[in-house]
Amino acid sequence: MARTRRYAVTASGRWWDEDDGRWLPSGEVHAWEQGTNQTVCGLSLHRSRLTRFAGVAWPDILPESGGAADAVGRVCPRCASVAGRHQPGARRWQRTNPRP
Repeated sequence: MARTRRYAVTASGRWWDEDDGRWLPSGEVHAWEQGTNQTVCGLSLHRSRLTRFAGVAWPDILPESGGAADAVGRVCPRCASVAGRHQPGARRWQRTNPRP
């Protein structure tokens, strides 16, 4: 039985949303599985200086959703391919050899 994965968000910046009263991601965003120290595409969270947003789900930051995507500048194409924003006809990215 396949497990449904739920991805949270990491981002290069953050901004305060007055309406929601919480920090939201801005800049470049990546998908992240809670419990790991790297993004889905393999970037280290600490070395890349990415901020974790455990309360923000991946579909909320996609520009077409209109949710928490107000200040999102760029969505990582590798993370988008794995986490669910796939361009029709494009090949999905798959990580085959993880870094040591």
